[in-house]
Amino acid sequence: MAVKNIIFDFGGVLLDWNPHYLFDPYFGSVEKAEWFIKNVCTSAWNAEMDKGKPFDVAVAERIALFPEWEKEIRLYQSDWIKMIREEIPGMYKLECDLKEAGYRLYGLTNWSLETFDLVRSKRVFAILDGMVVSGEEHLLKPDAAIFHRLLDRYGLKPEECLFTDDNMPNVIGAQAVGISAVQFTGCAALRNYIALHDTSGPIA
Repeated sequence: MAVKNIIFDFGGVLLDWNPHYLFDPYFGSVEKAEWFIKNVCTSAWNAEMDKGKPFDVAVAERIALFPEWEKEIRLYQSDWIKMIREEIPGMYKLECDLKEAGYRLYGLTNWSLETFDLVRSKRVFAILDGMVVSGEEHLLKPDAAIFHRLLDRYGLKPEECLFTDDNMPNVIGAQAVGISAVQFTGCAALRNYIALHDTSGPIA
């Protein structure tokens, strides 16, 4: 069955997000920032907010564990927007071309609702026909439940969808529920992949 719907991850696919953009300049050292991100404000901790834990609660809990890093932990919340850079190059043009070709576009992201509201209006998200944000659903990729939430909400058939994510476990999670999925490695590679697998006609 032909793919009719393209589902995008957000961070690392549509928008460039990286804690190093905040902490490398703050610490004046990539190595110090890396240590802090790996040991204090970790990806596992960030995932708690992505799943819906309020930032204030998560920050307070982290400070209780690492009181010597209180200033930096609070910075993770107060200066979060500095972790955001520009759109991933070429992705908005690809979205527009896919729309022109007749595809429906959706988003599925692990993202705190509090911080996503700061970037929700960006054009790479505004062009989508629908989205599921983990912080609102209290579910996380790669759990099957969040994929089913997207499919059910928008009446999508898994065999008519293609999902792309820069995180391979999430790609595997999509495949486990019957969605075709490919790891995102850049706009050009994704455009070529869709063109090779498209049966309804070429994209621009």
